[in-house]
Amino acid sequence: MSKINIGRAVQNILPRTNSYTPLIEVIVNAIESIEETDIESGGRVEIRVLRSEHSESGTALHMVEGFEVSDNGIGFSDDHRESFDTLYTDQKIKKGGRGFGRFVCLRHFEDFRIESVYRVDEDRFMVRKFSVGRRNEIIENEVITETRSTNTGTMVRLYGPMEGTSFDLRLDTIAKVLVQRLLPFLIEEGDACPKMVLSERDGSEAIILNQYLRFIEEIEEGNCRFKLPVIPPQEEFRVRIFKIYEPRNQKNQISLVAHRREVSETSLRRYIPEFEDAFYEDSDDEQKYIVKAYVFGDYLDRHVSVERGGFRFGLDPEMHAPVGKRDIEINAAEIAREAIGNEFLDRKAIKREHVERHVEAEAPWFDSVLDESDLTELRWNASPDQIEKFLHAEKLAQESEIRERIDAIVAEGSLDMIEGDVAEVVRRASDKHRDDLVRYVAFRGAILELLGQSLARDEDGEYFLAGAVHDILFPRGGDPDWMPFDHHNLWILDERLNFANYLASDQDLGDVDPDRGSDQAAYDQRLLFRGEDVEENPVTIIALKYPGREGLVKDGTAENPVDQVINYVEEIRDGSGETAAEPPIRVPRNTPAYGYIICDLSPEFEKWLIEGRNFTPMPDGLGFFRWISGGNLYMEVLSWEKVLKDAEMRNYFFFRRLRGLSI
Repeated sequence: MSKINIGRAVQNILPRTNSYTPLIEVIVNAIESIEETDIESGGRVEIRVLRSEHSESGTALHMVEGFEVSDNGIGFSDDHRESFDTLYTDQKIKKGGRGFGRFVCLRHFEDFRIESVYRVDEDRFMVRKFSVGRRNEIIENEVITETRSTNTGTMVRLYGPMEGTSFDLRLDTIAKVLVQRLLPFLIEEGDACPKMVLSERDGSEAIILNQYLRFIEEIEEGNCRFKLPVIPPQEEFRVRIFKIYEPRNQKNQISLVAHRREVSETSLRRYIPEFEDAFYEDSDDEQKYIVKAYVFGDYLDRHVSVERGGFRFGLDPEMHAPVGKRDIEINAAEIAREAIGNEFLDRKAIKREHVERHVEAEAPWFDSVLDESDLTELRWNASPDQIEKFLHAEKLAQESEIRERIDAIVAEGSLDMIEGDVAEVVRRASDKHRDDLVRYVAFRGAILELLGQSLARDEDGEYFLAGAVHDILFPRGGDPDWMPFDHHNLWILDERLNFANYLASDQDLGDVDPDRGSDQAAYDQRLLFRGEDVEENPVTIIALKYPGREGLVKDGTAENPVDQVINYVEEIRDGSGETAAEPPIRVPRNTPAYGYIICDLSPEFEKWLIEGRNFTPMPDGLGFFRWISGGNLYMEVLSWEKVLKDAEMRNYFFFRRLRGLSI
C-alpha cells in the first residue's frame, strides 16, 4: 500500500480529545467486536490498569502508565487486519466508525500494541501480534502463528502516556469516568451490553462497570424531543436526563453524543444559572447528585469529527451546518430544567429570597429594580457584588425602557387615549428616582460612619486616622484650581454647600509642623465656595485644621485661623485674592460671607475666642459663633466632634426611614 505520514496524521488531531478518549475508543471497539460474534450473552470486556513503580507524592497509589483492554470478540481476522491497515477505512461506517481511532491512541500513548486470536476455519485458529507504527506503516513487527486456543478475542495495550496525558489514581474514580463516558452506549444496549470489568493489572479490586449504573438514575423521559431549525428540513434531537450520584467535583452538564459515544460536555450553568451547584435528594441522607443531559440525533452522528473530539459545526448556524451547538444546548437545558421539576423551582425561589434579603439589608436602593427584574441570568448563589452588579445593569435597562416609553407617549400627541400608560410610566419613573434617593441616604450614612472612625483616638488620646478626615470632607493633593467639586462631602458641614461651586484654595498659610509635613499644609488651605457668580450670592470660606493640633493662637500675630479667614474675605472683596474663576468673581461689600473654622478646641483657644475675638459659645459647648457687621461676615468655629454630631442629627430621620423604623 501507499506510504502514510503517520506522524503528521497524529499531529493534525484536534486538541479537543482528552486522556480518556483513546481508552473509550478501544473499549467501544471491543464491544463491537463482541457484537460480531454469535455470543448471545457472556460477552466480556476487561480493562486492567497498568501502573508505574513510583507512587504519586502524598499518596500510596502509583501513577497510571497505561491500560490493557481484552475482549472475547471475533478477533483480528484477515478482513479486520486489512481494515485496520487502511486509512479512513469504512468497515464500521454503519456503526459510526471513523477509521481514525488508532491515531487518537498514538496521540496519547507512546506504545500501542495488539494481540488477537481469530478463527481461520472451523477447527483452525491463529494468533496475530503487532505494534502500531508512528512513521509510514500502520502495522509494524507483525507475527502470525497458529495456536491451540479455541477462544477468539483481542488484547490491546496502551502504555506510556504522552505529555499532557494523565489519569485519575483511584480505581473507583476511573470507573465513574468510564461509566459516564460510556453511558450512552450502556443505556442504548440495555441487557445485551457485555460485562465490563475494571481492575488492577493482577485482576485485584475488580469493579463491574455495569453495576456502577446504581449510581445513575434516569429521570422519566416524557416528551424529551425537539426539532431544529424552525423551518424545514428539520433535524430531530432526543434528550435523556440522568441524576449522577456521588459526583465528587463534577458539575451539571449537557453531553452531545455521536454514535453512542459522548463527544462534548458543556456546563448547564452556561444557560441556566440555577445549575451552578450540585443538588441534594429530599431525603434523610440528603444524597448529593448532579444532572446530566445526553443529547442524541442523526445530525450529531453526521457531523462528528474524525477523532470524535468535537463536531464540524460552530456555536451558531452556518451555511454547511444549519443547526448550531448553542441552539441544541439551549433546548436541552430547558428540558433538563423541566425534568428536575420541584428541585429547580425550590432553587429558583431560594435565589430570589437570597437576593431580596440582600437588597432589604444592604442595598434598598434596588428595591423597585428588583420588583421588575427577571433573575434567570443571575447565579443562584450569587455573591453580594454579583447581585449589585446584576441589579445595576437591570436598573440601566429599565430606565432606558422608561425613557423610550415616555418618548413614545409624547409622540402619540394625545394623552387622553393613553391615560393608563401615562400613570404607569410616571409611577415607574418615580420609583427609580426614589431608589436613587435611598442610595444617596445610605451613602451619607456610610460616609458619616467613616468620619466617626477617622476621629477615633487611641489610648494615648491620639487620632488614629487624622489625615483621612480631610479627604472625607475635601480631597487633599492635586491642583486646587481644577479639583472636581463633586468629590467633596461638605454637606457634612453645611447643606448649602451642595449647591456651590469650588473656586479656589489659597496656599502657604500658617506654620507647617515638620512632623506632619504635607498633611499640615493640606489642612492649612482656605477653601472658597460660591454658587452662581452674581453679586447677591454669598461666598463661603472653610479652614480645616488638623485634628489634635494645638497652638492655633499666637499673640501679636495674624497667624490664627480667625484672622486668616477675615483677611481672605477682605482680599476677595478687594479683588486681590487668587481664584480660578474667569472672569474674577464679584464680591462687593454688601455680599454676605460665611466663614467656617473646623478644629479641636483647646481651653486656651476657647478663652481666646471669647475674650480676644468676642465669639459667643454655642449651647452644646462644642462651637462658637460671631457676626462681624463691618465685614458682613458670619463666622463659626466648630470642633470636629460637633461637625459629626450635627451631621448625624440632620440626617437622623432619613437614616431611620432607610432602616424601616418609625420616626
